[in-house]
Amino acid sequence: MKSQNQTSILEFLLLGFSQNPRHQPVLFGLFLFMFVVAVLGNLLIILAVSIDSHLHTPMYFFLFNLSFSDICFISTTIPKMVVNIQTQSKSITYAECITQMYFFMVFGGMDTFLLTLMAYDRFVAICYPLHYPVIMNSQLTGLLILVSWFISFSYSLMHSLLMLQLSFCTNHIIKHFYCEYARALTIACSDTQINHILLYIETCVLGFVPFSGILYTYSKIVSSILRIPSTDGKYKAFSTCGSHLSVVSLFYGTGLGVYLSSDATSSSWKDMVASVMYTVVTPMLNPFIYSLRNKDIKKALKILGTILFLR
Repeated sequence: MKSQNQTSILEFLLLGFSQNPRHQPVLFGLFLFMFVVAVLGNLLIILAVSIDSHLHTPMYFFLFNLSFSDICFISTTIPKMVVNIQTQSKSITYAECITQMYFFMVFGGMDTFLLTLMAYDRFVAICYPLHYPVIMNSQLTGLLILVSWFISFSYSLMHSLLMLQLSFCTNHIIKHFYCEYARALTIACSDTQINHILLYIETCVLGFVPFSGILYTYSKIVSSILRIPSTDGKYKAFSTCGSHLSVVSLFYGTGLGVYLSSDATSSSWKDMVASVMYTVVTPMLNPFIYSLRNKDIKKALKILGTILFLR
C-alpha cells in the first residue's frame, strides 16, 4: 500500500490451515459439516426449550441464550472460511475483518458470561434449594442476561473503535483462519500499546474473573453435595452439574490456553487447533452434551420431533 491512510480499502489475507490445494476439499467438507451440525443442534435446543413449558426455568433460559450465542459465535468465522476455500481465495476486506472481530468478541464474551450464570444457577439450586424460586426469579435472570449482552457489546465496540484508529502498511497477512484480534495487532504499523493493554484487561475480566467465579461456586456445590446423606441424592446433584462442567472445561481449557500461551501471536499449529476447539468444536458439542445427559431436554426433543413429524 502506498499510504497508511488507505486502511478503508485494505484487504487482509487469511492464511488458514494449509496452503496445499489437496487439503482444501477435506478442510471444506470438515468445517462445513461441523458448522451445519452446530447450527442444527443448537437450533433444536432453542426450539425444545421454547415449546416445552416445563423448561421455562432459569437454567433452561440460560441454555436457550447459550445455544443462540453459539449459533452466532460459529457463524462469525466458519461461513467466510468455507467460502474462501471454495473460491480458492484467502482475502477478507478491511470492513469484513473489523465486523468479524466485533461479533466474534460479542458472542465469545456472551459465552463466558452465560457459563458463569449457569454455574451460579446450579449453586443456588443445590446450596439454597428452598430459596431458589425467590433468588432466581424471572426479573433477576432477565436483568443478568441484559447486563451480559450490554457488557459484551460495549467492550467489543471499544476494541473495534481502537482497531479503526490503527494504520496498516504493506504487511496485511493474518496467520489464522479468521480475523483474530491479537494477530491483527501484530501487523499494524502504528502504536498498539493501548490495544494490548485493553486486551490484557479484557482477558482478565472475561477470562479469569468468570472462571474464578465458576471455581468458587463449584467448590461450594461440592461441599454441599458431600453433606447429602444418601448416595442417590449425591449422584442426582452431581448429575445436574456434569453437562455444565464438561462445557466449561472444553471452552475455558482451550480458550484460555490460546491467550495465555507465549505463542499466542505466532502461527503455530497448536494455537490454531486450540482456536478451533473453542470456536467450532465447543458450539458443535454443546447441544449433544446437554441433551444426552438431560432427561428434560430429551423429552422436549421427542415432543418437538412429534410436532414436526405430524406437520
